Amino acid sequence: MEITGKIIAVLEPRKGTSNRTGNEWICGQYVLETMDQYPRKLFFEVFGSDRMQQFNIQMGEIMTVSFDIDAREYQGRWFNTVRAFRVDRNVQAAPVAAAPVAPDTAPFGGAPVPTQAPAAAPAATAAPFAPQAEGEDLPF
Repeated sequence: MEITGKIIAVLEPRKGTSNRTGNEWICGQYVLETMDQYPRKLFFEVFGSDRMQQFNIQMGEIMTVSFDIDAREYQGRWFNTVRAFRVDRNVQAAPVAAAPVAPDTAPFGGAPVPTQAPAAAPAATAAPFAPQAEGEDLPF
């Protein structure tokens, strides 16, 4: 899977020693926030000092992260792990589109802003909502 976003947190790496081999390990921890209309956050890890140095993830960077998701069971509970295996920095930040404001209205109830309207612009009218069946009162 891939997600594009901005790194909003670089957390303290986890370190330890393998019980099986006795080798030391390190795991970098990061939080990426998408740049959608409704941003989402993703916590992910980069396992190994060699990958941490290769990726060199910094706070505020915009990137596309390719990752694997895995689940494991421990004492009757399930836990997810999200691990990055590739980072692409050649990403342009896509601006979040703001909702258009009608030209004849002022924000926050102020006086209308004078503008020039197109000569042949048809007036948009919204059809009133009518429930489709008994008990249906939602417009979707």
